[in-house]
Amino acid sequence: MPHLTLEYSANLADEKSIAMLCRKLAQCLDAQRENDQRVFPLGGIRVRALRCEQFFIADGNPEAAFLHANLKIGAGRSEHAKQATGDALFDIIKQHFADAFDRHGLALSLEINEFSEAGTWKHNNLHARLKG
Repeated sequence: MPHLTLEYSANLADEKSIAMLCRKLAQCLDAQRENDQRVFPLGGIRVRALRCEQFFIADGNPEAAFLHANLKIGAGRSEHAKQATGDALFDIIKQHFADAFDRHGLALSLEINEFSEAGTWKHNNLHARLKG
């Protein structure tokens, strides 16, 4: 972990813009540190974007757009680390869409969900491969 899922309205951005945003957000997750230690293991970072073709926003104005980011993390990070991560990710999202925000209605949001290891199953060789 962490897994960051972006859901966004089809009228918000093209694939190139969203791919660039995904890259920036992944780099941001990788850069998070607390006490000179990584907050998140590199092998656990996932960022994915789901384009919503069907949507209805507020009053139905077809120019209105949205992006909602949901970060899922395993339990155990400090409140400070979670706050710093959320602030850093949301700053990137806001900067990325600053022009769109100025031009039309736009709703941006981010939430962080923490879960326990109980009830999760994983099969992952990325951590071992990245140690080399």
